[in-house]
Amino acid sequence: MADYETFAEHVTLAGTMPTYIPWPMPPGWTVTDFGCVARPGSDGRATVLSISGPTDADGVVEVSVVTEEPGVGVGSRCAGLLRSDPGAEIGDGPPHVKLKILGRPVSLWSVLTSDADVAFDRSVFAGEAEGRWLWLVLRPASAALLLKDEWILMDVADLGPALVDLPFGGHPPPW
Repeated sequence: MADYETFAEHVTLAGTMPTYIPWPMPPGWTVTDFGCVARPGSDGRATVLSISGPTDADGVVEVSVVTEEPGVGVGSRCAGLLRSDPGAEIGDGPPHVKLKILGRPVSLWSVLTSDADVAFDRSVFAGEAEGRWLWLVLRPASAALLLKDEWILMDVADLGPALVDLPFGGHPPPW
């Protein structure tokens, strides 16, 4: 179960590897899960954070944000893919989604998931941010419409006192 104490441990373990969260979080949304790939004594190589909450169009929606060094494969795992990177379509043509991190635009492209588990209803977007892969996995797939407005992602380590007020709860993602 996600809670503040284990989240504080996560932030410490991640080190300089950012753990991104959509900010500000929509009202009624909670942090449902988080994780880090790291070796003791070294910075993380990947982080994941999942939030969920109500929407008018889709009911309860789940959003997972993954940032990782190339080749780690956490983003692929969350997306239900059998490869470790987003694929060749990333960077091909104009981006499908634009976010902001630290005030800078970040472009994301839709990741094809047709060769993966079709029962896993999701939309997946990926791109590069600060030299690392950035993935967004949204469930259900129609939740991608939430991205029509430019989202802002913040590293939870930069939230300061607001970190204490993050709501935790709900069910962790099925991946």
